[in-house]
Amino acid sequence: MKSKDQNDEAVFNATMKKEGRDEFKGQVAIVTGAASGLGFAIANKLLSEGAMVALLDINQDGLDKGFQQYRPKSKVYPIDITQESLVNETIAAIAEDFGKIDILVNSAGISGETNVVSHEVDIRDIHKVFEVNFMSSFTIAKAVIPHMLKRNYGRILHIASIAGKEGNVGMLAYSSSKAAVIGMTKVQGKEYAETGITVNALAPAVIRTPLVDALPEQQIKYMTDKIPMKRCGTLEEAADLVAYIVSKQNSFITGFTFDLSGGRATY
Repeated sequence: MKSKDQNDEAVFNATMKKEGRDEFKGQVAIVTGAASGLGFAIANKLLSEGAMVALLDINQDGLDKGFQQYRPKSKVYPIDITQESLVNETIAAIAEDFGKIDILVNSAGISGETNVVSHEVDIRDIHKVFEVNFMSSFTIAKAVIPHMLKRNYGRILHIASIAGKEGNVGMLAYSSSKAAVIGMTKVQGKEYAETGITVNALAPAVIRTPLVDALPEQQIKYMTDKIPMKRCGTLEEAADLVAYIVSKQNSFITGFTFDLSGGRATY
């Protein structure tokens, strides 16, 4: 007869299995922008559910300190993702180090200058924001997709923004770059629909991250006031949704932009 402790352990293990705690066991994921914010939360979520994760960020110190408890399931790849040659080298190294690539989450992003109307925007800021938010997502996906095609399986998620769907006043570069990410998602979802690879996007409203904390309070209030729930989303809420989007269970949705907006987007 089992003891109470044994019964409790069995119930706990069954619950963990039901909740998908080993959902990603044996899978290899790449997460960009993993040193902080949403990327950090996503990487931790995937690692906690059994994945092996390649952690990409320009902030090596943040990666080293943030994921010590997950060695050797995780490996740090400090990189400037706007440099295509470095991207290609890094993706090749990841494929060799882990043997395959199942999941890509493009989470790296910057807001650029904010609270600036369009005719006063510095074109250099436009280029900088697009290089990080759009071009890096494109070049990383471009390097990863051939590895997924070899195995007829893959899950790609580009982190976009509600700003890319509706536009945020004073954030031309950011809103436009995220709109481009959504457009790319639609194209790639269709292009690879018959290959076992899904490509989706996530469009959060305001999620409390260091990127948001760096914005002027006036800008945060402008965005939060548009949310019917009148609050920011949490990193946990975002990471939970991401985990479903890149899971094997999510097999019939591609080219789609998932909203995480507290009621702001209802279409």
